[in-house]
Amino acid sequence: MPKILVDADACPVVRIVEEVAADFALPVILLCDTNHVLTSDYSEVRVIGAGADAVDFALVNLCQRGDVVVTQDYGVAAMALGKGAYGIHQSGRLYTQDNIDRLLMERHMAKKARMSKAKHHLKGPAKRTKEDDERFRRAFVELLQKTEKELEEHGC
Repeated sequence: MPKILVDADACPVVRIVEEVAADFALPVILLCDTNHVLTSDYSEVRVIGAGADAVDFALVNLCQRGDVVVTQDYGVAAMALGKGAYGIHQSGRLYTQDNIDRLLMERHMAKKARMSKAKHHLKGPAKRTKEDDERFRRAFVELLQKTEKELEEHGC
């Protein structure tokens, strides 16, 4: 049975993930570091020692073919896709083999812009809205329906 892995550090859609996962009877593992300790009545919570990328590597190590990964980190998404998992951003955007290279390049270019000597005042993300939550919920349900269908077709 596939599982849902959530890069839960500061993830605004944890409760939505749990609600939808319960409807599909899928297990959820929330991974967070010691600075973002979570509790849940539904999910298994794994607190990973603090350290750069510790949660990311723990998530990728747990990830298996057919799992669903919720992350805003394009690098984590790329590694999950490489293991045959599905990925979704908290915005509801699906990570696919068709878009992950472009997303990684955009991330690289944004980092270069931030590191350049010129002063760039890049805005942070906009405040999350109810519409953002509904967009994520719809996309997440559609992804789980798709994964369920694909796993049935492959006899898993």
